[in-house]
Amino acid sequence: MKMAMAMAGLYKRVLPSPPAVDFASSDGKQLFIEAIQNGTMEGFYRLISYFQTQSEPAYCGLASLSMVLNALAIDPGRKWKGPWRWFDESMLDCCEPLEKVKEKGISFGKLVCLAHCAGAKVQAFRTNQSSLDDFRKFVVRCSTSDDCHIISSYHRATFKQTGTGHFSPIGGYHAGRDMALILDVARFKYPPHWVPLRLLWEAMESVDEATRQCRGFLLISRPHRDPGLLYTLSCKHESWVKVAKYLMDDVPNLVKTDDVKDVHKVLSVVFSSLPSHFGEFIKWIAEVRRREDGSQNLSLEENGRLSLKEEVLKQVQETGLFKHVVAFLSSLTLCCRNAPTLSNENNLPDIAATVCCHGAELLSGTFGSSERYCCQETCIRCLRANGDKPITLVSGTVVNGSSEQGVDVLVPSCPTKLNCCGSGPSNCNGIYPAGNDVLTALLLALPPETWRGIKDEKLLNEMYSLVSTENLPILLQEEVLHLRRQLHLLKKCQENKSPEHIRH
Repeated sequence: MKMAMAMAGLYKRVLPSPPAVDFASSDGKQLFIEAIQNGTMEGFYRLISYFQTQSEPAYCGLASLSMVLNALAIDPGRKWKGPWRWFDESMLDCCEPLEKVKEKGISFGKLVCLAHCAGAKVQAFRTNQSSLDDFRKFVVRCSTSDDCHIISSYHRATFKQTGTGHFSPIGGYHAGRDMALILDVARFKYPPHWVPLRLLWEAMESVDEATRQCRGFLLISRPHRDPGLLYTLSCKHESWVKVAKYLMDDVPNLVKTDDVKDVHKVLSVVFSSLPSHFGEFIKWIAEVRRREDGSQNLSLEENGRLSLKEEVLKQVQETGLFKHVVAFLSSLTLCCRNAPTLSNENNLPDIAATVCCHGAELLSGTFGSSERYCCQETCIRCLRANGDKPITLVSGTVVNGSSEQGVDVLVPSCPTKLNCCGSGPSNCNGIYPAGNDVLTALLLALPPETWRGIKDEKLLNEMYSLVSTENLPILLQEEVLHLRRQLHLLKKCQENKSPEHIRH
């Protein structure tokens, strides 16, 4: 007779003390009271309001970051569940697929990338490029205000705790005893606890075996400007490494060739060698909502965000570079050559079906998991919501097993006449961010030194003029600079380097 063996499981761990002091112990309470009296617990209140337990054993980085982003009141710009916009671990997937994070955790550099992608201002420091005194200054700074927070990356063994590398926010500081309060997001394992700051520094000095680099800390605060409105870079698809390398390393070399004599040739050498799955690298940000019962009204917020997206799209299409890109792509079509493709789908209904499925995954909180939706039907129509200007609406009915739900996607558009359901691109020109404007935005986002190798001086000056951000309208300028920062961060991650010198 065979007997099934079941694991007993684990219920918490005993916090090794010393060196740590349990936050709820009498000594921990006394430290807390004294720190409050000395004014070094100001950052604690917002953090504790959004304190969460990591939902997966390897999600400590994602839980720490979503907790800090919510504490800083940074608007994610997309819905979590129902009508609510809120940062959740499941939404932090722009720099690493969630399935991979679930299996292996996330590196220091990728967490920096995620924080930038989510719209935060980040300063990242590895211990081999900082000092204990600098670390203490930053801890004091964020403990005496509520406008910044610190996430520490450390090795648990230094505190005699079980486990290895870990991320958690620092909730406060006791100056008299030089101790920091760690708000451990693995609350199923250890409670919040005080640790000597010098010992925490030693724990951060350990080397991450996966990256062969020292750990460190992230100083996170609200940005001076909002993150991207219409476009974003993504590294969910494994091809992102090749694409980032191509744009940052290969393109500057390609434009050095002698036969690059005009803008058309510049675009030709750049676009003709685009890596496969290039379209998975740059995405436009859709506005997704559940379809309400017969309601076609938009909230003021939805209307406002859609108007901003449309204004960015309009500003892209008014640039001189856009006109060159359109002319180049048109010449490829006329010559029956393959133009650069930004998606596996070839027409708007196919794109709409994909967007509706992704939207359903976002709304259900299953985006990035193995659970998938199938879109049964889509309809593209123009409606007048709230008596305002016409709005392009993609509606889809998606199914997942026995469940079914309606999803609406609000699409940035330019004035045009639309046919009803199933309209192809020939009838919908300009109603969604397409290849020409996406490519234009990405070219604008490349570092200015990309074109430095062009040998023809007149052409070099023309390219500098076309890609200059100085004369762009402020909305588009911020959009382009956001993409440029993302591209630089991804390149650093691809090189397995720390992006700590970026101070945006």
